Amino acid sequence: MLTDILQFDFLRHTFLTGLLIGLIAPLLGCFLVVRRLSLLADALSHVTLAGIAFGLFIEKQFLFAFSPLYSGMGFSIIGAILIEKLRSVYQAYQEIGIPIILSGGVGLSVIFIALANGFNTDLFSYLFGSVSAVSQTDFWLIFAISTFVVLAIFLFYKELVTLSFDEEHATVSGIHSRWIHLLFIVLTALVIAASIRIVGVLLVSALMTLPVASALRLAKSFKQLMFLSVCFAEFAVITGLISGYYADIPPGGTIVVIAIGILLLTLLWKKTTQNKYKGAQYS
Repeated sequence: MLTDILQFDFLRHTFLTGLLIGLIAPLLGCFLVVRRLSLLADALSHVTLAGIAFGLFIEKQFLFAFSPLYSGMGFSIIGAILIEKLRSVYQAYQEIGIPIILSGGVGLSVIFIALANGFNTDLFSYLFGSVSAVSQTDFWLIFAISTFVVLAIFLFYKELVTLSFDEEHATVSGIHSRWIHLLFIVLTALVIAASIRIVGVLLVSALMTLPVASALRLAKSFKQLMFLSVCFAEFAVITGLISGYYADIPPGGTIVVIAIGILLLTLLWKKTTQNKYKGAQYS
């Protein structure tokens, strides 16, 4: 595959995009998991699917070249803003906004998919990812999103960590928690929209949570959690892309299965080391 990557532009774009997604998805996933907002990724992924289906419908209806990636990104950002708005409306039940937006995304997806003549090859690649779907334009857009996400996490790292572990303390400390949370969910929306080309809409939330779940069993600090999550995600993405390329199957499924394998190995290793430690104590 290395020879093909050097020879074909689309494979080079796919591989580089995979590396970018393997970086930003678990980075943001660490904050999602710590804040117990893992379902936020699912909700926004379904809204993104509605945007993609809408883009395919527009492309079919008006017969002009239009990338559904842009409409998917727009829908995802709108969904993120609506979730934040619902948080302020239902202050005592702030999590209720997530299933509301998720349901709306599923409903709109069904409607637009039907209007776009149902499932086709393009929609299938958006659902489960594709090795050959990343164009040069898509790559540069995802590169810009990745740069923005990494820069935002670097600049607002202290605020994001404080908000993740203790929202009340963050507010008392003078942190504008509402705006930081809005930034956080917009970043999540951008990461999901950027990841769909590689992992697919239906599996993108797994890449944001599975590597973090694996790292949680090993990490002793939040920064170590972020580092290990990125390492696990990059391994899953690279291995998944290579196996998907040779097996001629969508890479999203292989990436997720490999991520689950890593999780099982970390659970087994943690259990084994704990048993050895207990045995050493009693001996």
